[in-house]
Amino acid sequence: MKNISFRNDVLPLKNILYRLALRITLNRAEAEDIVQDTLIKVWNNRDKWDKIESIEAYSLTIARNLALDRNKKMGNNNPSIDEEQVDNTDHASNPYDEIDRKEKVNIIKKLVNELPEKQRSCMQLRDFEGKSYKEIAEILAITEEQVKVNIFRARQAIKKRFQEFDKYGL
Repeated sequence: MKNISFRNDVLPLKNILYRLALRITLNRAEAEDIVQDTLIKVWNNRDKWDKIESIEAYSLTIARNLALDRNKKMGNNNPSIDEEQVDNTDHASNPYDEIDRKEKVNIIKKLVNELPEKQRSCMQLRDFEGKSYKEIAEILAITEEQVKVNIFRARQAIKKRFQEFDKYGL
């Protein structure tokens, strides 16, 4: 029997759950609500924890499903993620370079937000959360091959659109 602790095993997942919910809903308040609902649902199912292979995958699956349900209810009319905190450790040599870098980061965020949900979720879990293909497949209930295809297509789409922007502007 597994010894899963809500405080030690589930609560530390709240940031990962929030980022996943935010990537799907593109709405901070909704993402916060989804994290709360996920934690409540995981806690209410604590009698089933011993049957769960990975409490993290289980929690992420619940958060993803709740986020997708909210999107359906809201008609997917969410705005893009607003200005995220950009890592400023790499200070540009002049203000123009800094503005250019921030613009490029915002364009990439916009392009990621425009991806189909499955591609966006796969990319989020792989590139931003560092999950393995196997973990992503388990969380999203798809095959590892589908995960790889979605990530490949997402990266190709972003690269192509970014190059178009860089060449011509949007």
